[in-house]
Amino acid sequence: MIARTVIRRGLRLLALALVVVVALVGLLAAALRLQFTGAPAGWAKSTGNDALWLGHAWVDGRRTERDVEQLAVRLRATGIKDVYVHSGPFEWDGHLDPAKYPNAGNFVKWMHEQLPAIRVSAWLGQSVKNGLDLDDAESRQNVLAGVAAIMKQGYDGIHYNFEPIGDGDTEFLDLLDRTRQYTRLVSTSTPQIEPYPLMRLTARAVLSHDKYWSEGYFKQVVDRVDQVAVMTYDSFTPLQSLYGGHVARQAELALDLVPDSKTLYIGAPAYHDHAVPWVDNAESVAMAAEGAKLAVSEHGRRERFGLALYVDFAATDEDWQEYMRRWMA
Repeated sequence: MIARTVIRRGLRLLALALVVVVALVGLLAAALRLQFTGAPAGWAKSTGNDALWLGHAWVDGRRTERDVEQLAVRLRATGIKDVYVHSGPFEWDGHLDPAKYPNAGNFVKWMHEQLPAIRVSAWLGQSVKNGLDLDDAESRQNVLAGVAAIMKQGYDGIHYNFEPIGDGDTEFLDLLDRTRQYTRLVSTSTPQIEPYPLMRLTARAVLSHDKYWSEGYFKQVVDRVDQVAVMTYDSFTPLQSLYGGHVARQAELALDLVPDSKTLYIGAPAYHDHAVPWVDNAESVAMAAEGAKLAVSEHGRRERFGLALYVDFAATDEDWQEYMRRWMA
């Protein structure tokens, strides 16, 4: 009898927990759907301050000057002002092997000749989970030595992408501060900002690392850079409207935290291998554009605000058409 009573109580508690989880998920879905309502302002579109992540082939010798000329034809019709070309990654000890970017100098020169108004930054990073240890002072010094060396290739700036960086990571802040001595343009991609209270702690408990940053830590990073690109993709939202609401919420938060003097990019997923089928259907450049338009319409006109497309080698013609129709038009 005692055993049966314990089992029944356990089942009731489990059922109650499931009800609570379902209710919370429903509330989150409703909040995101509400974010994706209304009509964007007519002026809410590209201001000519967009960005594009470029793959490693541009600096390892696979791409030629002719390829750059063809890229320039496409980009001249867009609002893209920054390109981040993958030029790493760092080794586990923070060193950056020059053999990874043998054609970087040529690529930067060709880009500056074809598109003099576009800034070209070295996209550098590494996994910091069971990989590169940015808590180690010597590793951070090695990273900075690599930055100093690669800037001699003619890059306009450095764009960091270390994942996952935990909320409150002071060593990352130190790296950003010290990067300034090697370049006038410091940029970084960031995780998503905690959309609603307690979501950061919940996600951390499930994933064992921070999926979200607090507003306070996001602001500390913003204070140390010239540009931030919020990676709004991999949201695990199952519907386009929910992903659009997710982007609108991220853009809304970021617009309040990034001053007008700095550039805010909203990452737009121009790739199609999320590994979860429904996410491929939900996330798109079109929905990212619509969410960004709704957020900036609510916030007010903002010059240094745009989409950052990830990534050139995975982008389809449809992705580019969505960017042109939904964001440029």
